[in-house]
Amino acid sequence: MHTPTSPVRRTGVALFLILVALLPGAPATADVPEGDTTSHINCLLERIGTQLVRCDDLTGAGVDAPYWIPEQK
Repeated sequence: MHTPTSPVRRTGVALFLILVALLPGAPATADVPEGDTTSHINCLLERIGTQLVRCDDLTGAGVDAPYWIPEQK
């Protein structure tokens, strides 16, 4: 049995979905333990040769680092 929905109901549902999509998400927070000196927040992105590094960790998934990233000393 087919029960048609009213245009008012469909419009209401559509407006509700649009409003939900426009709501801002919660800000992301990082749980960093106290005294953690290797936090990536405090480390600059640098390169060694063609590899990207941050806090002595390789990053960049093997993609060559651009020349404008400063080289680590």
